[in-house]
Amino acid sequence: MQRPIVHLILLVAVAVLTWTAAARAADPAVVRVGVLKFGTVNWELDVLKHHGIDIKQGIEVDITGLASSQATKVALQADAVDVIVIDWIWVSRQRSEGADFTFTPYSTSLGALVAAKTSGIDNLAGLRGKRLGIAGGPLDKSWLLLQALAASKHGMDLKAEVEPVFGAPPLLNELVANGELDAVLTFWHYAARLEARGHARVIGVTEVARQLGTGGDVPMLGYTFREAWAKANPDAVRGFLAAVREAKAILRSSDNEWQRIAPLMKAPDDKTGAALRAGYVDGIPTAWGEPQWQDAARLFEILAAAGGAKLVGDTSTLQPGTFWPDAGS
Repeated sequence: MQRPIVHLILLVAVAVLTWTAAARAADPAVVRVGVLKFGTVNWELDVLKHHGIDIKQGIEVDITGLASSQATKVALQADAVDVIVIDWIWVSRQRSEGADFTFTPYSTSLGALVAAKTSGIDNLAGLRGKRLGIAGGPLDKSWLLLQALAASKHGMDLKAEVEPVFGAPPLLNELVANGELDAVLTFWHYAARLEARGHARVIGVTEVARQLGTGGDVPMLGYTFREAWAKANPDAVRGFLAAVREAKAILRSSDNEWQRIAPLMKAPDDKTGAALRAGYVDGIPTAWGEPQWQDAARLFEILAAAGGAKLVGDTSTLQPGTFWPDAGS
């Protein structure tokens, strides 16, 4: 009587172990994403989570909200998260210093130069002698590119010919609205808010890039992760990139989805909400390959010349491996 009981116990034990192993194998890979708490990336990731797109793609996206861009970089460098959104200038600099971060596009939406309603500014030459707000600091990429265009097209030294005021985007927007600044160079979603209030776009940074000799639609911001992590977790990377593409597709076409995420956007009125939606959709990347990489290399040279080692480190060229080739586009 004992032998059948022993056999039964063994069979049950094997069955339990087999079920446990299968359950573990079926667990989705967790992709830890670090984001600014109030950034536009949250719109996309909220759609992804709301519709269970990550689970459908065989992964689970775990979102960590962080207080600043610097905090996201630190979290990635410390392996506290797997993915952040950052620009490829930072990625290239890190690679030149021995790190293995790599980049795939999130958005082609860049900043814009917006003039106050009463400023009379309608071109770069109109900035002479004016107070110009600049988001992002002296090494902001948009500011450096605008300086390069002003020098090449108008013979202007913008640093000498404007009164620069560096500050946080929300504060700069209020200074423009109150007439304390003549114009502001700011991130796209803050520019959209100003335009919705009747202030005039002078030039977008995408157009600045085109006039400097690129195709223009170069994604400056992208999902960034370690190359070693991506190679060790290929299914997780493919699943994550597929999931964000699907979320983008929903946001490209769904009125209902934009209504659902309206609280995240914090738009004070429908006109601002429409401007934010248009800016996001316009920035959805449509291509990622050699032409965009060549344009990025050209922009890198311009930025390296303008920003020097403080911006790009001890290199004057975009580093190999900066761009992850498979964005699924």
